[in-house]
Amino acid sequence: MSKIWSFHGGIHPPENKQQSLQRPLEALPLPSRLVLPLQQHIGAPASPLVKVGDRVLKGQPIAEPTGFVSAYLHAPTSGTVVDLVDHSVPHPSGMTAPCVVIEPDGEERWIELQGVDDYRSLEKHELAERIRHAGIAGMGGAGFPTEIKLHLSDDHIINTLIINGVECEPYITADDMLMRERADEIIGGIEIAAHLLTPTHVLMGIEDNKPEAARAMTEAARRSRIDIEVVVVPTKYPSGGERQLVKLLTGVEVPSGKIPADIGIVVQNVGTLAAVYNAVHFGKPLISRITTITGEAASRPGNREVLIGTPISDLLAHAGVDPNRLTRLVMGGPMMGYALGNANVPLIKTSNCIIAGAADEFPPAPPAQNCIRCGACEQVCPAELLPQQLHWFAKGREYDKALNFNLLDCIECGACSYVCPSNIPLVQYYRHAKGEIRREQAEQRKAEQARIRFEARNERLEREKTEKEARRKARAEAAAKAQAAKKDDAVTSAPKADPEAALKAAKTAAAVARTKLKKAEKALQIARDSGESDLAALEAEVSAQQQKVAASEAALKAAESTAPAKTPDIKELKLAAATARTKVTKTEKALADAEAKALPSAEKLRSSLATLRSKADAAQHALAAAEQSARPAAPAEATAAATADLKQLKSNAAILRTKLKKARKAIEAGDSSAELAQQVTELEPQLASAEQALAAAQAQQPPHTGPDLKALKSAVAIARTKVKKAQKALDEAGDNDDLRAELAQLQQQAAAADAALEAAQQATESP
Repeated sequence: MSKIWSFHGGIHPPENKQQSLQRPLEALPLPSRLVLPLQQHIGAPASPLVKVGDRVLKGQPIAEPTGFVSAYLHAPTSGTVVDLVDHSVPHPSGMTAPCVVIEPDGEERWIELQGVDDYRSLEKHELAERIRHAGIAGMGGAGFPTEIKLHLSDDHIINTLIINGVECEPYITADDMLMRERADEIIGGIEIAAHLLTPTHVLMGIEDNKPEAARAMTEAARRSRIDIEVVVVPTKYPSGGERQLVKLLTGVEVPSGKIPADIGIVVQNVGTLAAVYNAVHFGKPLISRITTITGEAASRPGNREVLIGTPISDLLAHAGVDPNRLTRLVMGGPMMGYALGNANVPLIKTSNCIIAGAADEFPPAPPAQNCIRCGACEQVCPAELLPQQLHWFAKGREYDKALNFNLLDCIECGACSYVCPSNIPLVQYYRHAKGEIRREQAEQRKAEQARIRFEARNERLEREKTEKEARRKARAEAAAKAQAAKKDDAVTSAPKADPEAALKAAKTAAAVARTKLKKAEKALQIARDSGESDLAALEAEVSAQQQKVAASEAALKAAESTAPAKTPDIKELKLAAATARTKVTKTEKALADAEAKALPSAEKLRSSLATLRSKADAAQHALAAAEQSARPAAPAEATAAATADLKQLKSNAAILRTKLKKARKAIEAGDSSAELAQQVTELEPQLASAEQALAAAQAQQPPHTGPDLKALKSAVAIARTKVKKAQKALDEAGDNDDLRAELAQLQQQAAAADAALEAAQQATESP
């Protein structure tokens, strides 16, 4: 028989357990609606596998885990998913969270269950995977996924498996009733856990205030194939805490910052192991649990087996809770539980108790007073902390000091608050301080990550700067070598005459000579008008300049005759044509404004417009001629240039056609101005010429030698898009024969486009 140890502190509050033990375990009737939060455990929330309108069967997975510490969620009954919405969930803040809402159909149709008769025939990882797919999380604490604790890594050697049947908190009797009525299921779960962990000792702790449960578990343990020792421990709160139970049964203390698995111990709750048994042997996922409903406001307190997701209001109604007497609704026990703002929240996998308290049962808390430093809180703290000192640190926001005094080891059992004569809500201070510490730690992690990214960015920029400087130096060296080679070539090669440079110099000399001649002629004219006597010198200067102009003109002609023919600059011609069109547009607007206002400048603008149109047409013709006479390029380049010329000719013809159409339309509308008639007369031959040039260019285009894959791919994409839009319209409209016929036609067109594209691709790939 194992020795019973003790732990520091602890209290003996009124148990209030007999109220809920007067009647046997009952099953709660099927509710009208089930609300299943996606997060019912420690870790990441599950990801939904269903959508609104889906039909689900009992036991069907409706959400899957999204990380290592996460769990599956299953439909507790058959029915329809009616919503995926943020709903109030069990939490002290009354927060909302994503939930799956199911409306039961009353048929209770199961999925096909697959149990295992001989679990020892499975590999351990296969057995652990079955537990994981059953969505089992710890049902006596914070809801840690069970598969992780039962399938530890190789660096954890487990010597002792401890089964927690203590249930030390007042009011709660769910585990007590489970051990009385389903002891064999618990033993079956213990055997599976022992097979996975292979411990040398299996100990089960039960408080001495549960004699019937202890007898039932002892008898069931005798029938087990493994050695399970049931240890009855003294009743003291919080002996059900994981670290306290380890100390009670083994005398070993779990070091600060460690978990029991680090010292070779695993602790599991009896409810969790019963769920493991049903999951392995019968394939049943975790869709229900035993929950205590008690309190003075309940006329029929007791324990009910409740489907996960059942609204608490249904449980209160079944227990006969009087709304007029109900003053406080608590989820969990009176020590570590929390008050609920309303009864619309659902029960989750960790909901072991609901207390419907009356006014005399939960009177308002008296006002807190100043600490008198009595030390009572330190004497009852099961974690052997200094609650008084932690209170001052939390109140003064000295979180570093609180961490040094092991604030995170606080299990928030409430023993210190229970004995405090000053009525100070110590646990609330600790919870707030823990939240602030976690927030600061998260900010520090973010800041560290930002620092790492900043340093990496600076290193990258510095590296890029160095590489850029190296490339610049390499280019400079290459340029210096090329310049030196060019100078060597200039020295070794004989100088060659540059006809273009000579032509440019001749043009400059002729322009200068003409300018000087104009100045001399102007000076001579002024002298004649003023009657000056020195006319002979001025006339001689004019004569000399005339000779220079003649000589420079002759030199220019000679240079032009020897210079190579210059290819027209397409870019300059395009710019000139665009400029001419812009001037025409501006003049047309000015003329329209002047005619609307009957200004005298209208006639002058009309004359200027005709001139500008002629210049624009001439510039356009010059551009077209230059583009046609451009030197032919290499085959690939020539094809691209011909395509560009063809586009330009099409554009020119389209512009002229539009202008002519507008002019004719204006005449048909009653505008009989001479200018409009002249414009039509000018545009008709221009359009004919443009269309003739376009036809000639199209005739010179090389024949198409293969299928246009780009056009076929575009046609396929367009056809598929039309099919998707038609399908979406049909889904939104429901049963519509016209839309269904249109969808069928579009699907045929898409299939034809796909076939054409596939045939073209095969023709292109074949030799």
